[in-house]
Amino acid sequence: MAGVNRKISASSARAHTRKAKQNSSFSFSSGMLRKVSVVLLMGLLAWAYQSIQPPPPKICGSPNGLPVTSPRIKLRDGRHLAYKEHGVPKEKAKYMIVYVHGFASCRHETLLLSPEVVEELGIYLVSFDRAGYGESDPNLKRTLRSTASDIEDLADQLELGPKFYVIGNSMGGQVVWTCLKYIPDRLAGAALIAPVINYWWPGFPANLSREGYNRQPVADQWAVRVAHYAPWLTYWWNTQKWFPSSSVIAHNPELFSPQDRELFRQLMGRRHYEAQVRQQGDFVSLHLDMIIGFGKWEFDPMDLENPFPNNEGSVHLWHGYQDWVVPVTLQSYIAQKLPWIHYHELPGVGHLVPVADGFSDAIVKALLLGEQ
Repeated sequence: MAGVNRKISASSARAHTRKAKQNSSFSFSSGMLRKVSVVLLMGLLAWAYQSIQPPPPKICGSPNGLPVTSPRIKLRDGRHLAYKEHGVPKEKAKYMIVYVHGFASCRHETLLLSPEVVEELGIYLVSFDRAGYGESDPNLKRTLRSTASDIEDLADQLELGPKFYVIGNSMGGQVVWTCLKYIPDRLAGAALIAPVINYWWPGFPANLSREGYNRQPVADQWAVRVAHYAPWLTYWWNTQKWFPSSSVIAHNPELFSPQDRELFRQLMGRRHYEAQVRQQGDFVSLHLDMIIGFGKWEFDPMDLENPFPNNEGSVHLWHGYQDWVVPVTLQSYIAQKLPWIHYHELPGVGHLVPVADGFSDAIVKALLLGEQ
């Protein structure tokens, strides 16, 4: 009996040893699996972080950077701003105008004024590259206020006087709202041409802004939604290949009305400078434009007060009825909320108002002379 007990005991010991080895092996495998999972997760997070980080900009004038071919001023924060002068010489000018270009554009694009109007009225006009565009230094701390401050610095360094006119087109028209907010005392008058709308401005009725938002192509609905709610993802969203990104950035002609497409041939001249527009990087030009333009604003344009209560100047808003890029319904609502704005709704005209025949002249005559 004792022998049987010894055999059972030895068998039990062997079974216990095998189980211990199995448990040890299982414990070792589980530990390794956890470690591998952690390493993979860390690698995935590192890859995700890198993929949403924009590359450093190619700053003009920096060592081994892009060349500077235009005159520039040095701003109060040390950045450089490139500009281009048009019209009559400053010393002979009667009217000083600062022109603000739109999205995916630069200082070379401005109003198509006739030489007769320029000479007759004595117009000096300066256009400039907004931060990150063309040859102007990027501003990674860009805010709603910063471009208005850049305009003020430009006017002071070019000695345009205590007051000047400002005209902005499309995204540049949106910048004019910030000038009316932050530097109204420097303005002799202002014109907004088809200014871009932020669908999250609180002054809009929810149903109206939703209707305008839904008129965009689905790709653009997502692009502006990302810029508004997750600005840190804007670079990744517009460079990834899994989902359609902004059709505006992609220059999709279907975004424009038939009236605009008929005018495209007049834009062929931009080919000689098109490479300059985004040369410092898409993030510091296009993507920051989207983040600022469609982000959370610290003021609502519909709450602005008349900067010219004594009619010492005027503000004009021009918008094409056939504009497929910016909904005319939202623009007309703003005009109703701000009755001090001279609103010009243009039948048969799309988003490219300055390119349409005669409208550049009409815009400056209305602004400078009060002609309707």
